[in-house]
Amino acid sequence: MRAPVVGNVEYKRGTDAGVIHQGLFYLAWLMDHRAEFEHLVRDRLGVTAASQVLWSGPRLICIAGDFTRYDVHALREHRRSIDLVRYRLFGNDLLGLETVASVSGGMRVARRARRQVVVQAAADVQGASMVELAGAVDEALLGLGDGVKRVERKMYRAYQRLRNFACLCPQRSKVLVSLKVDPKDADLVPGFTRDVSGLGHHGTGDLEVQLRTPRDVERAQRLFRASYAAA
Repeated sequence: MRAPVVGNVEYKRGTDAGVIHQGLFYLAWLMDHRAEFEHLVRDRLGVTAASQVLWSGPRLICIAGDFTRYDVHALREHRRSIDLVRYRLFGNDLLGLETVASVSGGMRVARRARRQVVVQAAADVQGASMVELAGAVDEALLGLGDGVKRVERKMYRAYQRLRNFACLCPQRSKVLVSLKVDPKDADLVPGFTRDVSGLGHHGTGDLEVQLRTPRDVERAQRLFRASYAAA
C-alpha cells in the first residue's frame, strides 16, 4: 500500500480567476501546520497512517466548472505539483472529470485535455461507458466546424451554430441526441432513430438519435452534419 501524499483539493462551482492562488494559500497553511494535521490523522486513522504521511511532494488539485487560459499560463509558472480539473455533470448521477493541465514537481508539463471519467457510487460500469460515449459524441459535434458553441443546460447540453442544431442528453444505457432534422427526410431505424415531434423531450429538434456504442456514433455522423448544415 502506498503511503498517503499530502495534498489540498480546491473546488469551485463555476469559473474563478483566483482558484490557483487560493488553493496555494491553503496548501501553504497546511505545510505550516504539519503537527496539527498529523495529530488529526492519528486521531482519525491511527498511529500507523500518521507515520506514513509524505510531506516531500505535496499536490494541489483545483476542480472547477472551467478554467481560463490565464489559469493554464499561471500553472506553468509555479513549481508546485498542481492539477487543473474541469468537471461536467451528466444527468443526476454521473460526473465526468477531465484534466485541463498539470505540473508535477516543478517540471513544466502541459498536457492536452484528456477525459477521465469518475462515476459516483450510484452509477455502475454501464453508466461509466455512457459517459465515455457522451464524450465521443461531444468531440464529434464540436468537430463539425469552428463556429460550434457548447452550452450547458440543466438537463442537457446544447450545441449551437447560429441556433441550436443538436442537444445531448446522456442516460444510463444510452446517449440521446436530438437534431434539427426533419424526421420525414431521414430513414427511421427502430432502436436508432425516431420521430419525437409529437412527444415531450429535452432539447430542441424533432429527430432523436439513440446511441449505445461507438459504432452508433459513426452511423450518426451523416445526421450530425445534416443538422449542422441546417443551422
